Amino acid sequence: MINLPNCPKCKSEYTYEDGDFLVCPECAHEWNIKPEEDELEEKITKDAYGTILTNGDTVTVIKDLKVKGSSLVVKGGTKIKNIRIIDGDHDIACKIDGIGSMDLKSEFLKKI
Repeated sequence: MINLPNCPKCKSEYTYEDGDFLVCPECAHEWNIKPEEDELEEKITKDAYGTILTNGDTVTVIKDLKVKGSSLVVKGGTKIKNIRIIDGDHDIACKIDGIGSMDLKSEFLKKI
């Protein structure tokens, strides 16, 4: 008999395999047996010049960026302090003076 892990949600020992997933019959929780390749690799975020960015870095914007749904523009050369790395297409979360919270693409930033 194969030893399968208990359900991570309800700790039931009656889990079973269904393709690449494990299923708990008691709480109906499903989870992947093998982690995705994306989950195994830690994503590295780089600026426009290939420098690795980390949480808390200070960066500058390298070109004017229009703010979608607004007439505001983030000017090139704007200094942004204390960035946060996030998942997604826009991989930097920050606050810009005069504009507020915003998500930006790292390809438009330069680390100071």
